[in-house]
Amino acid sequence: MLEKPNFQNGAKSTRVWCDGCYDLVHFGHANSLRQAKALGDHLVVGIHTDEEVTKHKGPPVFTFEERCKMISAIKWVDEVVEGSPYVTDLEILNEHACDFCCHGDDITLTDAGEDTYHKIKEAGRYREVQRTPGISTTGLVDRILAVAEKTNRKELAKSPWTGSSKFLLTAGKIVQFSQGRPPKEGDVVVYVVGAFDLFHVGHLYFLEKARELGNYLIVGLYSDQVINRYKGDNHPIMTLHERLLSLLACKYVSEVVIDAPMAVTKDLMEWFKIDVVAGGRFGVEDGADSDDPYKYPKEVRKFVEINSGSDVTTEKIIERIVKNKLEYMERNEKKEKKELDLINEMEKKQEWKQTS
Repeated sequence: MLEKPNFQNGAKSTRVWCDGCYDLVHFGHANSLRQAKALGDHLVVGIHTDEEVTKHKGPPVFTFEERCKMISAIKWVDEVVEGSPYVTDLEILNEHACDFCCHGDDITLTDAGEDTYHKIKEAGRYREVQRTPGISTTGLVDRILAVAEKTNRKELAKSPWTGSSKFLLTAGKIVQFSQGRPPKEGDVVVYVVGAFDLFHVGHLYFLEKARELGNYLIVGLYSDQVINRYKGDNHPIMTLHERLLSLLACKYVSEVVIDAPMAVTKDLMEWFKIDVVAGGRFGVEDGADSDDPYKYPKEVRKFVEINSGSDVTTEKIIERIVKNKLEYMERNEKKEKKELDLINEMEKKQEWKQTS
Protein backbone atom coordinates (compact mmCIF):
# COMPACT_ATOMS: atom_id res chain seq x y z
CA MET A 1 0.00 0.00 0.00
CA LEU A 2 1.15 3.55 -0.70
CA GLU A 3 1.86 5.63 2.34
CA LYS A 4 0.65 8.87 0.71
CA PRO A 5 -2.21 8.33 -1.77
CA ASN A 6 -2.80 11.16 -4.21
CA PHE A 7 -6.07 12.49 -5.53
CA GLN A 8 -6.97 14.73 -8.46
CA ASN A 9 -10.49 16.16 -8.60
CA GLY A 10 -11.60 13.55 -6.09
CA ALA A 11 -10.13 10.60 -8.00
CA LYS A 12 -6.82 8.93 -7.16
CA SER A 13 -4.08 9.87 -9.62
CA THR A 14 -1.33 7.52 -10.76
CA ARG A 15 2.18 8.64 -9.89
CA VAL A 16 5.01 7.04 -11.85
CA TRP A 17 8.61 6.82 -10.66
CA CYS A 18 11.65 6.72 -12.96
CA ASP A 19 15.27 7.02 -11.93
CA GLY A 20 18.71 6.84 -13.46
CA CYS A 21 22.08 8.43 -14.13
CA TYR A 22 20.84 10.34 -17.19
CA ASP A 23 24.36 11.12 -18.32
CA LEU A 24 24.91 12.90 -21.65
CA VAL A 25 21.12 13.36 -21.58
CA HIS A 26 19.76 12.35 -25.00
CA PHE A 27 16.50 11.68 -26.81
CA GLY A 28 16.59 8.02 -25.72
CA HIS A 29 16.20 9.16 -22.12
CA ALA A 30 13.39 11.50 -23.20
CA ASN A 31 11.61 8.71 -25.09
CA SER A 32 11.72 6.45 -22.04
CA LEU A 33 10.26 9.24 -19.87
CA ARG A 34 7.60 9.97 -22.50
CA GLN A 35 6.46 6.35 -22.38
CA ALA A 36 6.54 6.31 -18.58
CA LYS A 37 4.40 9.45 -18.35
CA ALA A 38 1.82 7.80 -20.63
CA LEU A 39 1.32 5.11 -17.96
CA GLY A 40 0.15 7.59 -15.33
CA ASP A 41 -0.75 11.16 -14.44
CA HIS A 42 2.36 12.50 -12.70
CA LEU A 43 5.97 11.58 -13.51
CA VAL A 44 8.62 11.77 -10.78
CA VAL A 45 12.25 11.31 -11.85
CA GLY A 46 15.05 10.48 -9.42
CA ILE A 47 18.62 11.35 -10.39
CA HIS A 48 21.69 9.64 -8.91
CA THR A 49 24.59 11.65 -7.51
CA ASP A 50 27.98 11.80 -9.20
CA GLU A 51 29.40 9.61 -6.42
CA GLU A 52 26.78 6.88 -6.97
CA VAL A 53 27.23 6.97 -10.74
CA THR A 54 31.02 6.76 -10.44
CA LYS A 55 30.79 3.81 -8.04
CA HIS A 56 28.46 1.70 -10.16
CA LYS A 57 29.21 2.79 -13.75
CA GLY A 58 32.21 5.09 -13.86
CA PRO A 59 32.63 8.90 -13.93
CA PRO A 60 29.73 10.83 -15.50
CA VAL A 61 30.33 13.34 -18.31
CA PHE A 62 27.65 15.79 -17.19
CA THR A 63 27.80 17.07 -13.61
CA PHE A 64 25.00 16.29 -11.15
CA GLU A 65 23.65 19.84 -11.45
CA GLU A 66 23.70 19.64 -15.25
CA ARG A 67 21.90 16.30 -15.27
CA CYS A 68 19.19 17.59 -12.92
CA LYS A 69 18.66 20.72 -15.03
CA MET A 70 18.49 18.75 -18.27
CA ILE A 71 15.95 16.23 -16.98
CA SER A 72 13.78 18.94 -15.42
CA ALA A 73 13.49 20.57 -18.87
CA ILE A 74 12.08 17.46 -20.58
CA LYS A 75 8.43 18.23 -21.20
CA TRP A 76 7.03 14.97 -19.81
CA VAL A 77 8.75 15.36 -16.42
CA ASP A 78 6.61 16.78 -13.60
CA GLU A 79 9.00 16.50 -10.65
CA VAL A 80 12.71 15.81 -10.07
CA VAL A 81 14.15 14.14 -6.97
CA GLU A 82 17.83 14.90 -6.53
CA GLY A 83 20.14 12.24 -5.12
CA SER A 84 17.90 9.18 -5.38
CA PRO A 85 19.45 5.80 -4.40
CA TYR A 86 21.09 3.74 -7.15
CA VAL A 87 19.20 0.59 -6.10
CA THR A 88 15.50 1.44 -6.20
CA ASP A 89 13.53 0.18 -3.21
CA LEU A 90 9.98 0.34 -1.89
CA GLU A 91 10.89 3.07 0.60
CA ILE A 92 11.71 5.58 -2.16
CA LEU A 93 8.46 4.76 -4.00
CA ASN A 94 6.42 5.18 -0.82
CA GLU A 95 8.23 8.37 0.21
CA HIS A 96 7.16 10.01 -3.05
CA ALA A 97 3.74 8.32 -3.17
CA CYS A 98 4.50 6.55 -6.44
CA ASP A 99 2.41 3.56 -7.51
CA PHE A 100 5.20 1.87 -9.46
CA CYS A 101 8.63 2.32 -11.00
CA CYS A 102 9.15 2.33 -14.76
CA HIS A 103 12.30 1.55 -16.74
CA GLY A 104 13.38 0.51 -20.22
CA ASP A 105 13.58 -3.11 -21.33
CA ASP A 106 17.35 -3.18 -20.81
CA ILE A 107 18.71 -4.23 -17.42
CA THR A 108 20.63 -1.79 -15.21
CA LEU A 109 23.28 -3.37 -12.98
CA THR A 110 25.17 -2.31 -9.85
CA ASP A 111 28.94 -2.50 -9.56
CA ALA A 112 28.43 -6.04 -8.21
CA GLY A 113 26.38 -7.05 -11.26
CA GLU A 114 23.03 -6.97 -9.42
CA ASP A 115 19.78 -5.84 -11.05
CA THR A 116 19.08 -2.40 -9.56
CA TYR A 117 15.31 -3.01 -9.72
CA HIS A 118 15.15 -6.51 -8.23
CA LYS A 119 13.45 -5.33 -5.02
CA ILE A 120 10.52 -3.60 -6.69
CA LYS A 121 10.20 -6.34 -9.30
CA GLU A 122 9.75 -8.85 -6.49
CA ALA A 123 7.09 -6.56 -4.96
CA GLY A 124 5.19 -6.31 -8.26
CA ARG A 125 5.64 -2.56 -8.54
CA TYR A 126 7.68 -2.46 -11.72
CA ARG A 127 6.64 -1.56 -15.28
CA GLU A 128 8.69 -1.73 -18.44
CA VAL A 129 8.81 0.43 -21.57
CA GLN A 130 10.71 0.01 -24.82
CA ARG A 131 14.30 1.14 -24.96
CA THR A 132 15.12 3.37 -27.93
CA PRO A 133 17.39 1.39 -30.28
CA GLY A 134 20.40 3.09 -31.83
CA ILE A 135 21.23 5.48 -28.98
CA SER A 136 23.03 5.12 -25.66
CA THR A 137 25.31 7.20 -23.47
CA THR A 138 28.04 4.62 -23.96
CA GLY A 139 27.65 4.87 -27.73
CA LEU A 140 27.81 8.67 -27.62
CA VAL A 141 31.07 8.56 -25.67
CA ASP A 142 32.43 6.25 -28.36
CA ARG A 143 31.37 8.68 -31.09
CA ILE A 144 32.97 11.63 -29.30
CA LEU A 145 36.29 9.84 -28.86
CA ALA A 146 36.25 8.91 -32.56
CA VAL A 147 35.63 12.54 -33.54
CA ALA A 148 38.36 13.81 -31.20
CA GLU A 149 40.88 11.33 -32.58
CA LYS A 150 39.67 11.79 -36.18
CA THR A 151 39.10 8.07 -36.62
CA ASN A 152 36.18 6.02 -37.85
CA ARG A 153 33.46 5.19 -35.33
CA LYS A 154 33.80 1.85 -33.58
CA GLU A 155 30.35 0.40 -33.11
CA LEU A 156 29.63 -1.05 -29.68
CA ALA A 157 27.11 -3.66 -30.73
CA LYS A 158 27.95 -6.82 -28.79
CA SER A 159 25.46 -6.02 -26.06
CA PRO A 160 21.95 -5.22 -27.36
CA TRP A 161 21.62 -2.61 -24.60
CA THR A 162 24.97 -0.82 -24.84
CA GLY A 163 25.25 -1.28 -28.60
CA SER A 164 24.89 1.91 -30.62
CA SER A 165 23.58 0.74 -33.97
CA LYS A 166 22.23 3.45 -36.27
CA PHE A 167 19.12 5.26 -35.10
CA LEU A 168 16.28 5.19 -37.65
CA LEU A 169 13.72 7.97 -37.34
CA THR A 170 10.07 7.45 -38.27
CA ALA A 171 7.27 9.93 -38.86
CA GLY A 172 5.46 8.37 -35.91
CA LYS A 173 8.32 9.18 -33.56
CA ILE A 174 8.30 12.82 -34.65
CA VAL A 175 4.57 12.99 -33.93
CA GLN A 176 5.07 11.39 -30.49
CA PHE A 177 7.73 13.96 -29.59
CA SER A 178 6.02 16.99 -31.11
CA GLN A 179 2.58 17.12 -29.53
CA GLY A 180 2.69 20.85 -30.08
CA ARG A 181 0.36 23.55 -31.33
CA PRO A 182 0.69 26.18 -34.04
CA PRO A 183 1.12 29.77 -32.88
CA LYS A 184 -2.09 31.56 -32.01
CA GLU A 185 -3.03 35.10 -32.91
CA GLY A 186 -1.35 37.39 -30.42
CA ASP A 187 1.55 35.04 -29.68
CA VAL A 188 5.03 36.60 -29.70
CA VAL A 189 7.07 34.29 -31.93
CA VAL A 190 10.79 33.99 -31.19
CA TYR A 191 13.27 32.36 -33.58
CA VAL A 192 16.74 30.96 -32.93
CA VAL A 193 18.95 28.86 -35.18
CA GLY A 194 21.97 26.61 -34.68
CA ALA A 195 23.48 23.14 -34.65
CA PHE A 196 22.48 22.07 -31.13
CA ASP A 197 24.88 19.14 -31.30
CA LEU A 198 25.26 16.99 -28.16
CA PHE A 199 22.34 18.87 -26.58
CA HIS A 200 23.69 20.20 -23.27
CA VAL A 201 23.00 22.63 -20.45
CA GLY A 202 24.49 25.58 -22.38
CA HIS A 203 21.89 25.05 -25.10
CA LEU A 204 19.20 24.67 -22.47
CA TYR A 205 19.92 27.94 -20.68
CA PHE A 206 20.02 29.72 -24.05
CA LEU A 207 16.63 28.29 -25.09
CA GLU A 208 15.13 29.10 -21.70
CA LYS A 209 16.12 32.76 -22.05
CA ALA A 210 14.99 32.87 -25.68
CA ARG A 211 11.56 31.56 -24.68
CA GLU A 212 11.28 34.38 -22.12
CA LEU A 213 11.34 36.88 -25.02
CA GLY A 214 7.94 35.61 -26.20
CA ASN A 215 5.57 32.69 -25.78
CA TYR A 216 6.25 30.63 -28.91
CA LEU A 217 9.82 29.51 -29.65
CA ILE A 218 10.82 28.20 -33.07
CA VAL A 219 14.25 26.60 -33.40
CA GLY A 220 15.97 26.45 -36.78
CA LEU A 221 18.18 23.36 -37.01
CA TYR A 222 21.17 23.21 -39.37
CA SER A 223 21.61 20.14 -41.56
CA ASP A 224 24.49 17.70 -41.06
CA GLN A 225 26.08 18.95 -44.30
CA VAL A 226 26.06 22.60 -43.20
CA ILE A 227 27.65 21.75 -39.85
CA ASN A 228 30.27 19.56 -41.47
CA ARG A 229 31.13 22.37 -43.89
CA TYR A 230 32.04 24.83 -41.14
CA LYS A 231 33.24 22.41 -38.43
CA GLY A 232 34.59 19.42 -40.37
CA ASP A 233 36.36 16.62 -38.48
CA ASN A 234 33.40 14.18 -38.42
CA HIS A 235 30.95 16.77 -37.10
CA PRO A 236 28.15 16.76 -36.18
CA ILE A 237 28.40 14.03 -33.56
CA MET A 238 24.64 13.56 -33.54
CA THR A 239 22.67 13.37 -36.78
CA LEU A 240 19.98 15.83 -37.82
CA HIS A 241 17.26 13.36 -36.78
CA GLU A 242 18.80 12.81 -33.35
CA ARG A 243 19.25 16.53 -32.75
CA LEU A 244 15.66 17.11 -33.85
CA LEU A 245 14.23 14.79 -31.19
CA SER A 246 16.42 16.31 -28.48
CA LEU A 247 14.96 19.73 -29.26
CA LEU A 248 11.37 18.50 -29.55
CA ALA A 249 11.65 16.93 -26.10
CA CYS A 250 12.59 20.30 -24.56
CA LYS A 251 9.70 22.07 -22.83
CA TYR A 252 10.87 25.51 -24.02
CA VAL A 253 10.67 24.58 -27.73
CA SER A 254 7.40 25.02 -29.60
CA GLU A 255 8.48 24.07 -33.13
CA VAL A 256 11.58 23.07 -35.09
CA VAL A 257 12.53 24.05 -38.65
CA ILE A 258 14.44 21.12 -40.12
CA ASP A 259 17.44 21.91 -42.35
CA ALA A 260 17.14 25.63 -41.65
CA PRO A 261 19.16 28.13 -43.69
CA MET A 262 22.03 29.86 -41.94
CA ALA A 263 20.81 33.32 -42.89
CA VAL A 264 17.66 34.63 -41.22
CA THR A 265 16.04 36.33 -44.21
CA LYS A 266 13.02 38.58 -44.67
CA ASP A 267 11.17 35.72 -46.39
CA LEU A 268 11.83 33.33 -43.50
CA MET A 269 10.65 35.85 -40.91
CA GLU A 270 7.49 36.61 -42.85
CA TRP A 271 6.74 32.93 -43.52
CA PHE A 272 6.88 31.99 -39.82
CA LYS A 273 5.56 35.38 -38.61
CA ILE A 274 8.65 35.89 -36.44
CA ASP A 275 8.62 38.83 -34.04
CA VAL A 276 12.05 38.41 -32.43
CA VAL A 277 15.28 36.71 -33.55
CA ALA A 278 17.73 35.75 -30.81
CA GLY A 279 21.39 34.77 -31.04
CA GLY A 280 24.00 33.67 -28.53
CA ARG A 281 26.91 35.72 -27.30
CA PHE A 282 29.39 33.32 -28.97
CA GLY A 283 28.26 34.63 -32.37
CA VAL A 284 28.58 32.80 -35.67
CA GLU A 285 30.68 29.64 -35.46
CA ASP A 286 34.24 29.81 -36.78
CA GLY A 287 34.41 28.67 -40.37
CA ALA A 288 30.76 29.45 -41.09
CA ASP A 289 29.67 31.60 -44.02
CA SER A 290 31.32 35.01 -43.72
CA ASP A 291 28.11 37.04 -44.10
CA ASP A 292 26.31 37.87 -40.86
CA PRO A 293 23.31 35.46 -40.74
CA TYR A 294 21.45 37.99 -38.58
CA LYS A 295 21.96 40.93 -40.95
CA TYR A 296 18.27 41.38 -41.83
CA PRO A 297 16.75 41.06 -38.31
CA LYS A 298 19.37 43.53 -37.08
CA GLU A 299 18.42 45.98 -39.82
CA VAL A 300 14.75 45.86 -38.82
CA ARG A 301 15.65 45.97 -35.10
CA LYS A 302 14.24 42.57 -34.30
CA PHE A 303 17.47 40.93 -33.12
CA VAL A 304 18.33 40.29 -29.48
CA GLU A 305 21.66 38.92 -28.25
CA ILE A 306 21.34 36.46 -25.37
CA ASN A 307 23.92 35.70 -22.71
CA SER A 308 22.87 32.27 -21.44
CA GLY A 309 25.07 32.61 -18.38
CA SER A 310 26.66 29.25 -19.16
CA ASP A 311 30.10 28.65 -20.65
CA VAL A 312 29.33 25.03 -21.56
CA THR A 313 29.74 24.30 -25.28
CA THR A 314 29.78 21.17 -27.41
CA GLU A 315 33.55 21.55 -27.69
CA LYS A 316 33.94 21.66 -23.89
CA ILE A 317 31.87 18.48 -23.52
CA ILE A 318 34.23 16.80 -25.99
CA GLU A 319 37.21 18.13 -24.01
CA ARG A 320 35.86 16.57 -20.79
CA ILE A 321 35.73 13.15 -22.40
CA VAL A 322 39.11 13.42 -24.12
CA LYS A 323 40.72 14.58 -20.86
CA ASN A 324 39.46 11.47 -19.09
CA LYS A 325 39.68 9.16 -22.10
CA LEU A 326 41.00 6.10 -20.31
CA GLU A 327 38.39 6.34 -17.55
CA TYR A 328 35.55 6.55 -20.06
CA MET A 329 36.95 3.69 -22.17
CA GLU A 330 37.18 1.54 -19.05
CA ARG A 331 33.64 2.56 -18.08
CA ASN A 332 32.29 1.50 -21.48
CA GLU A 333 34.12 -1.83 -21.42
CA LYS A 334 33.07 -2.55 -17.82
CA LYS A 335 29.43 -1.81 -18.56
CA GLU A 336 29.34 -3.96 -21.68
CA LYS A 337 31.09 -6.88 -19.95
CA LYS A 338 28.54 -6.90 -17.12
CA GLU A 339 25.70 -6.87 -19.62
CA LEU A 340 27.19 -9.68 -21.72
CA ASP A 341 27.78 -11.81 -18.59
CA LEU A 342 24.13 -11.33 -17.62
CA ILE A 343 22.89 -12.12 -21.13
CA ASN A 344 24.94 -15.34 -21.19
CA GLU A 345 23.51 -16.33 -17.80
CA MET A 346 19.96 -15.64 -18.99
CA GLU A 347 20.53 -17.70 -22.15
CA LYS A 348 21.87 -20.62 -20.12
CA LYS A 349 18.81 -20.54 -17.85
CA GLN A 350 16.54 -20.50 -20.89
CA GLU A 351 18.33 -23.47 -22.42
CA TRP A 352 18.07 -25.36 -19.12
CA LYS A 353 14.31 -24.73 -18.98
CA GLN A 354 13.86 -25.96 -22.54
CA THR A 355 15.80 -29.19 -21.95
CA SER A 356 14.45 -29.98 -18.48
